[in-house]
Amino acid sequence: MESIGDSSLPELSREPELIDDALVLHADDHLLVLNKPTGLLCVPGRGADKQDCLSARVRRLYPDALVVHRLDMATSGLCLMARSAPVQRLLGDAFAQRQIGKRYVAVVEGLPAAATDPEEWAVIDLPIAADWPNRPLRVIDVERGKPSQTRWRVLSHDTVANTTRVELEPLTGRSHQLRLHLRSLGHPILGDAWYAPPEVHARSGRLLLHASELRFAHPATGQALTFASAVPF
Repeated sequence: MESIGDSSLPELSREPELIDDALVLHADDHLLVLNKPTGLLCVPGRGADKQDCLSARVRRLYPDALVVHRLDMATSGLCLMARSAPVQRLLGDAFAQRQIGKRYVAVVEGLPAAATDPEEWAVIDLPIAADWPNRPLRVIDVERGKPSQTRWRVLSHDTVANTTRVELEPLTGRSHQLRLHLRSLGHPILGDAWYAPPEVHARSGRLLLHASELRFAHPATGQALTFASAVPF
């Protein structure tokens, strides 16, 4: 990733800062790393009732904060924001070029088979397209869908509850990719109002999907950074 030319190490925030129920885990002159709660938009939506969002809350404390990427409203976990337009562009390019590592944890319905080696990852490679009659939903579409890949592995089974905890690493960044790919395996995420059957949606009061890890090079220094967020379910 191209650097903005500042070779000094970033000054880290000493302790997480609380903004309502969102946490600022890291703050320096160039970027912010945030922990978003479930049920909060990343950016404003349409209508007066959708103006409260992560970016608006963060700008109360950091007026220069700019959105780099988004999580779905129902997904909790790590988000990255820039503090200048050049850094926003660099980080956006890094996402587009797959230079930023992202991992998620989810709880799904059923008991998908685990690999013999717990470090072995499987890959879901199914193209995703907009479901135009049912926007904003997406569909698997081999003819008009965009290439979409997700690495995944089983972390643990709960045979009593008939659920499985999985770790996910999206290699592409399509909307609803993780939800749709897991459903395509026959294992929808618990609490998913859009892609799970009603009985699976009803098993949790929230979507059990959490952005648990971000890995990237700092755009000013090149320093390798890794941030983790504890899974709240």
